[in-house]
Amino acid sequence: MRRFLLPLIAVLATSTMANAQTVAFTTEEYAHFSYREDDTLKGANVDQVRRIMDDAGLEYTMDMMPWARAYAQAQTTPMTCVFGTGHNAERDTLFKWVQPLLIDRNVLIKHSGSKVTAKSLEEAKSYSVGAWRGDSTEVSLRQLQFPKIDLATDFKATLKKLMSDRIDIMPVSELYYDRMRQEGQPVEEVAVLSANPVAIACQKDFPDALIHKMQAALDQMIVDGTQKKILAQYGMRLEN
Repeated sequence: MRRFLLPLIAVLATSTMANAQTVAFTTEEYAHFSYREDDTLKGANVDQVRRIMDDAGLEYTMDMMPWARAYAQAQTTPMTCVFGTGHNAERDTLFKWVQPLLIDRNVLIKHSGSKVTAKSLEEAKSYSVGAWRGDSTEVSLRQLQFPKIDLATDFKATLKKLMSDRIDIMPVSELYYDRMRQEGQPVEEVAVLSANPVAIACQKDFPDALIHKMQAALDQMIVDGTQKKILAQYGMRLEN
């Protein structure tokens, strides 16, 4: 009996140690998915992650930083996850995933009144396109062989370049584009770039037991309508 008891004790001890560890979340500033209001992090993705972790009974921290740093940290630092991360084929084996926080479409936009006349992805390749390091849209642009990609440190820097006509086009979430139009900002859609699940991406050695707990909590949020309510608070729905 003793030889069977010892492995069981080891399994229980491992599970307890995993649950006792604090999960470190990283994210970027990208309203209305994740943003800072005074000293509080808010947004549709932030609220979902908080609810997932509270429902799963797991300890966590959350930090906002430039996307390239947030993404790299989740690749290299144990017990670290980055959100909201576009889940595409190139990234699939780099992380362990909890999804979907959202199904997001990305569109290419231009500054109204600019010289851009493109109406398709192929025509858009004639222009300079801005992106930010480590974002899934950079991957999409390179896959599609856009020849003139201008990389900035984060989304806000890229948007600033677009509005000052230092780049011709840039990718944004379709939802974010809709909000810009509603606010009267001078931007226009050029073409649809991509559509991917938006997810929590955790470092490859992240404990499977915690991934299962987090995914179960998200699945329950979807079933009972909690996710839908959170997204609605920010004018979103699961598929945009």
